[in-house]
Amino acid sequence: MSVVLAEIGTEYYLFGGAALVSLIAYAALILVPALTSYGRTWEKAAAALLSLFVFSALLILGVLLGLAIVYYWDDISNLFG
Repeated sequence: MSVVLAEIGTEYYLFGGAALVSLIAYAALILVPALTSYGRTWEKAAAALLSLFVFSALLILGVLLGLAIVYYWDDISNLFG
């Protein structure tokens, strides 16, 4: 008995790659500087928690911008010809 696995579409690879790049950028540009700025453990924990708020705000902003682009795509494409 053989099981045939469905092929994964290329868009899933692209979204996965974008998510990986976003997580790496978050860690390198927001989390690491926030953690290295403080010496005490509770300060580092608070900085890590607050950096999660920053990351979630950027994530929400990106999703809303993407949804706006998808919703208004016909108008946007007519602007450029």
